[in-house]
Amino acid sequence: MRVSFVSDLRVVLRGRDFRRLFGTRLVSQFSDGIFQFAVYGYAFFTPENQTSAAEAAAAFAVLLLPYSILGPFVGVFIDRWPRRQILVIGPLVRGALLALAAALLAAGAPDGYFYAVALAVLGVNRFFLAALGASLPHVVPADRLMMANSVTPTSGTVATFLGAGAGFLLRLLFGPGTNGTALLLVVSGVVFGMSALVASTMERSLLGPSYDPNRPQAREAVRNVLRGLVDGARHVARRRTAAAALGSMAAHRFWYGIALVMAAMLYRFYFTDGDAEAGLLHAGGVVATSGVGYFAAAFVTPWVTERMAIRTWVTVALAAAGILELALCLPFTEWGFLVAGFVLGLAGQSVKICADTVVQRDVDDPYLGRVFSLYDMLFNGMTVAAAAVSALFLPADGRSHLAVVVIAAGYLLSAVAYRVVTASAGPAKGDRTPRAHAEGPVT
Repeated sequence: MRVSFVSDLRVVLRGRDFRRLFGTRLVSQFSDGIFQFAVYGYAFFTPENQTSAAEAAAAFAVLLLPYSILGPFVGVFIDRWPRRQILVIGPLVRGALLALAAALLAAGAPDGYFYAVALAVLGVNRFFLAALGASLPHVVPADRLMMANSVTPTSGTVATFLGAGAGFLLRLLFGPGTNGTALLLVVSGVVFGMSALVASTMERSLLGPSYDPNRPQAREAVRNVLRGLVDGARHVARRRTAAAALGSMAAHRFWYGIALVMAAMLYRFYFTDGDAEAGLLHAGGVVATSGVGYFAAAFVTPWVTERMAIRTWVTVALAAAGILELALCLPFTEWGFLVAGFVLGLAGQSVKICADTVVQRDVDDPYLGRVFSLYDMLFNGMTVAAAAVSALFLPADGRSHLAVVVIAAGYLLSAVAYRVVTASAGPAKGDRTPRAHAEGPVT
């Protein structure tokens, strides 16, 4: 698979316009990694903040809600506004918002103002990412589009992880306090502005959209999106295997969300006795092991599903996540959470890849777009919901045997429910696993 990825990337990079669009993506997602790290570090590991579970929930809402709420609607505007101009103007708007967020932090403004501006930043970014995706067919020949689609999201995710790593190094330089976070935001804005420079090298009309005299007005199109979401939900409810796949993915994101908040609180207050810098350093280890699990799933899942049915692998992944979460985390040792990060990363991404496959396989083509809009809303919305639930029962230091038991039991019950539903749905049509679908923040 690695050789295939490199060879595919080498082929599509031969196109000049693709290289420019690809460069725009890499620079922007590198900047996004710095920004996400800045928000995460401010919410959990700024010495001036004594972060509560409720504040943690607010941080996750800021990072993920734009992808849940705006996702289904951005296409209405992406199909009406010049996409090349979105890629040029979007970074300038985002840079101005980041400068405002930095000024609010430096001035000691209430956190609510900062999070409101951060939410707007990610809203702009949602439009930007959608424009990148919609622009791809304009810079790649039709016979290479699948190849380009297979390499660009993975490369963008790698760029985001690298940006988060750069954010960590810059934090060491700027300092852990509020002013250091403000400087990180400024750097993120400057880097994102560089993506506008790359985008400006493309012709104004290159990326579309093509003129369509029959295209409905935006207001009507928004209403159509709402009706489409309802129709998509009704359709997938009649496809038991697809509904079960969405349910398995949503269940993982919920239990994983509780585990994320608990781990952040533990590393901030329990494992490091409130030392913000030590907590951030150690929590970075969990993020790293989770990332390794995430990428390992891309290699493991296709290999495994050539040897067992998708429904079996999803059941095994969910059940293993529950059992190992209990065994590794209940003693509350740092090494246990490091290993658990890898386990949940591997299990979660395996479930997601399989869910992508089943939805693409079992949902009728005219409904695929609407069902994947629901998919994206669930993918991020369930993590936000989990963070909100965590705020109700997690203690100040995050150490909760109840939370570990709830997460483990939740994974196990989800595995049983998924198996029961899919077992009664009859034989599956196929078991091949394509690339992962959704793009979002690194969580």
